[in-house]
Amino acid sequence: MKSQRVVFTDLDGTLLDYETQAYEAALPALGELRRRNVPVIFCSSKTRAEVEMWRAELGNSHPFIVENGAAVFVPDGCFAFTLEGAVQRGEYEAIEFGASHAELVEALRAASRETSVRVRALDELTAEEVSQRYGVPLRLAILAKQREYDEAFEILDADQTGVLLGAIERCGNRWIRSDRFYHIAGKNDKATAVSYLSGLYRRVHGAISTVGLGDALNDAEFLNSVDLPILVRSHFARELQARVPRGRLTEHPGPQGWNQAILEILFPR
Repeated sequence: MKSQRVVFTDLDGTLLDYETQAYEAALPALGELRRRNVPVIFCSSKTRAEVEMWRAELGNSHPFIVENGAAVFVPDGCFAFTLEGAVQRGEYEAIEFGASHAELVEALRAASRETSVRVRALDELTAEEVSQRYGVPLRLAILAKQREYDEAFEILDADQTGVLLGAIERCGNRWIRSDRFYHIAGKNDKATAVSYLSGLYRRVHGAISTVGLGDALNDAEFLNSVDLPILVRSHFARELQARVPRGRLTEHPGPQGWNQAILEILFPR
């Protein structure tokens, strides 16, 4: 008997085109996964509000991971057992690994004051300013501002990047580099969240086979934690390959590479 597959995927630059957010090229693979009852778990630096939008858009009803592994959201009734340590957040049971957004905003400000390294945090900008500055639609900027567990920021004094990041580490927090931003976070990471959810699926199915797809350096930890890591081609490809030596690199970037990897690697004809 084949083990149950579970797919964990990043969104930006992976399932979604980094620039346009298009996903149509991945629809054949998404349809095949749905037909075979394979859970597709979104594992992103995005906020809960952002991921909920994409779940609705793509018809995804599975658990999901937000803000670089800070929390796992499990829809009510998804599993026929109690999730120890979960808190109720709307229609979800949430397992929260991260610190609060307010704590992290203050920690970032403290690190900036301590080092005199200037930063621009998302928290300082209105949704309209986020939309204009980063070229994203206002409706998406509004969702991106709804952070609960980490804070995204730019370092304005780029030559002092290491100084600021060192101060963040000294105060007991982590920093993460995504495509566009740095993030300050608590002691959470995507790999811990992926391992937690994998454990829930093992309780249901026994043996499972985990697949991970990501394109950026903040995906390296979780890609190393799955059985089959797939590296979706990007300008981080060479460095990501060095960090995830077992990873299989796709020929194409974004949803086209995602689609090809799922259909050719998971379901070869």
